[in-house]
Amino acid sequence: MNRAPITAKGAELLKTELQRLKTIERPRIIQAISDAREHGDLKENAEYHAAREQQSFTEGRIQELESVLSSGQIIDVASLNAQGKVVFGAKVELEDLESGDIVIYQIVGDIEADIKLNKIAVSSPIARALIGREEGDVAVVKAPNGLREYEILSATYTD
Repeated sequence: MNRAPITAKGAELLKTELQRLKTIERPRIIQAISDAREHGDLKENAEYHAAREQQSFTEGRIQELESVLSSGQIIDVASLNAQGKVVFGAKVELEDLESGDIVIYQIVGDIEADIKLNKIAVSSPIARALIGREEGDVAVVKAPNGLREYEILSATYTD
């Protein structure tokens, strides 16, 4: 079985979300379904159908989180010392050689990726181009708008 990597910090965040879904969201949805049932005819009861849809989504997310947490390979990024190499969990400072823009990304597991927080999935094209390279190397990324070149300015290993 292929074990998906996840950072230790990401695993803690997923555990917190799972706990919230089980202890707060699930009981709230069950109560909403119960309240909606009291309104009578379920065929035309929008509140009931919305609560059931929300219950379905929540239960699916609970299953997904339990699966990831039970089968995922948790990697403590802070204990890594790859000496400037880009590895899973690294925070990588990059310079776009075309525009001169500098950005910092952390390479994380697929489930914890969030581009708004500059966390990119290990399976993303940019992460695949960076993994195994060292500080000072230039990585060529195949982007939808063509090839992009990034110089790796630094790689750090803090969670």
